[in-house]
Amino acid sequence: MKKTGFLFLLFINLTVFAQQEPILAKYKTQPEKLKAWLKYTNEVLDTEDYPKLIVAAQKGIELSKDQLAYKSRFYFLKGNAYEFNNNQTKEASINYEIALKFAQKARHLKNETSILMRLSYAYYALNETLKRKELITYIKQVVDTTKSTYTKSVLYGSLGEYYLDNAQYETFISYQLKAINYKKLLKKTVANDETIGVSYSQIAAAYTKMKQYNKAIEYLNYAQPYIKTSPYISAFSCNYYLQCFVPLKNLDSIQKYYNLAYTFPSKKDSLFLNLSFANRSVSEYYANEGQINTAFSYAKKAVLLGQKSNDQDIIMEANAVMGRVLYEKGEYKKAIETLKKASKNALTYDKESFVNINKKLSQSYAALGLWKDAFYYNEIYSKSNDEMMQESAKQNIANAEARYQNKTKGQEIKNLSTQNTLKNIQIDEAKKQRIFLISGLILVGIIVLLLFKQNQNRKKTNEKLQLLNQELDEANKIKARFFSILNHDLRSPVSNLIHFLHLQKESPELIDEEMAARMQTKVITGAENLLSSMEDILLWSKGQMENFKPHFKEITVDVIFKEIKNHFSGIENIQISFENPENLILNTDENYLKTIIRNLTGNAIKALDKTTNGKIIWKAWQENDVQYLSISDNGPGGTQEQFKALYDDSEVIGIKSGLGLHLIRDLATAINCKIEVKSQHDSGTTFTIKVCHELHKLARIEIQSVFLPQIKRIKMIL
Repeated sequence: MKKTGFLFLLFINLTVFAQQEPILAKYKTQPEKLKAWLKYTNEVLDTEDYPKLIVAAQKGIELSKDQLAYKSRFYFLKGNAYEFNNNQTKEASINYEIALKFAQKARHLKNETSILMRLSYAYYALNETLKRKELITYIKQVVDTTKSTYTKSVLYGSLGEYYLDNAQYETFISYQLKAINYKKLLKKTVANDETIGVSYSQIAAAYTKMKQYNKAIEYLNYAQPYIKTSPYISAFSCNYYLQCFVPLKNLDSIQKYYNLAYTFPSKKDSLFLNLSFANRSVSEYYANEGQINTAFSYAKKAVLLGQKSNDQDIIMEANAVMGRVLYEKGEYKKAIETLKKASKNALTYDKESFVNINKKLSQSYAALGLWKDAFYYNEIYSKSNDEMMQESAKQNIANAEARYQNKTKGQEIKNLSTQNTLKNIQIDEAKKQRIFLISGLILVGIIVLLLFKQNQNRKKTNEKLQLLNQELDEANKIKARFFSILNHDLRSPVSNLIHFLHLQKESPELIDEEMAARMQTKVITGAENLLSSMEDILLWSKGQMENFKPHFKEITVDVIFKEIKNHFSGIENIQISFENPENLILNTDENYLKTIIRNLTGNAIKALDKTTNGKIIWKAWQENDVQYLSISDNGPGGTQEQFKALYDDSEVIGIKSGLGLHLIRDLATAINCKIEVKSQHDSGTTFTIKVCHELHKLARIEIQSVFLPQIKRIKMIL
């Protein structure tokens, strides 16, 4: 027997150290104590010391008191501990239910999302169908009403798994694709990439269940770029390629992925599990091809490695394949002994395996002439097969006997047909009708297949055209953005240079020798600075033309201020000053930030066009670990309508009005900055740039909350 389901074990490769329990007395406030204790509890979870985690989570519950969000989190961690400490799923579900109530009262959506995902699986493992159905209804309500991308990415996956468990594969695929789309909107991390890869692989598993192996291979290929950083997931991926290539009889690919499975590093238990899986698949291929001795060799390896893995599901499957091979070799007694070992856990892990094992047991006993035992196992096979195929009525002993009698009578009629000419004619006519019917069905099948292929080709062509259109649209946006930057950033310096040249040409009598020398020096300096700025902007534009993305690095604020000062050195009648008393160093994209500052400075200069004693002040400071930059002017100020382009994407703009604000908004968003503006009539305007730093490390429990639905599904979804 060959499984067509999909198995994924996720291993989190973390370097874990012994954790010290925090001394709560040194923390002054209750929130500080809870924060420290939650951090410690998560670290205990990282060590996978689940008995210790139960104790830590219980203390966290007692510390939480009226802090509902913390209380829900600690109950959730306690549920985790029970679930993964010898599969105490009932205790886990009780804690998850309590955690859900507190999360709902606290209106803590992130906690609620994690709890709903784990609780759905707990109900599935406990076979509490009604509770799970009610929970799925609630999950649908949450998904329909929330705007959280994270919640949608997790709970669409839970909805998909519910329908996968109920063999509603098309609905499962629909939900899983939605989950993938939302996961792609989240921050790009290794952990999130792996969940996308796992989701694609689950879709491949569904197509394998439907025996659409080429489609399954297509989605396995989609998964590869996302799981390439995880050797553990990649190792199991090899086995699921084998699941597709064995029924397709592609020996070259079978050998390729079989050999590849041996190349990935893995933990000892997962290594045995993975290699047992691979040898079982290859054994099935050779058994299907009638090469029984070769199949026996691989089946023997599968059983040995399965026993070393201590995984009952893998051991069951390996024994099932070995039993089939022994049957094909004619060693019926050994086949019966091996198949009985497999049957002990088969129904628990996979009903299809249970059906096929009992079928082989029946055939093995029949080959030995032990008809009573053969009939017994055939009855189990028939009953289980009927349930698996969801037939309306179960087959019983009377029906089996009736089928046997009908078959016998049919054979007798065939043997006596030569004695009855009329019956011969009737049989011949029946054969002709059957041939016509089969021919018609084959023709219809060919037509359906051609239509399907045509539809698939058209779909792929449309997808390619859509992708090309998206790339063209993005290229046009990038080109327009850089033209905007060039237009806006170079307009002011060029206009100053042209203004002086006009003054020199049209009113030379207004310029004395000293002023001419001074202006000439200033023009030369301004032109050199303009050339430097143009070169800087053009080189940056060239490097960013294909992928308009920021490149973060550390840069001192003094360097940026110096370049901005040089860029606007030709400005007269306006005093531009720079204040950086703390000598700040920013981790950002230098060119993005300089473009923002140039635009803001240019806008301030325009605002001071009719202001005497115009002043512009750039400041840089740090407050509560947050870095700020601000520009202030003493101009006439403005209305909120004039700054609408900073916040409203739909604002209609032109080249000379609002374009700089759109550039500032887009570039600031790209480098994780927030911009605020305050303006008062006749008092000037201040723009403040808040430099936001991203959090680079995800909590261990959040990674698990995405991965854990797959860990326990080794047996259930195959």
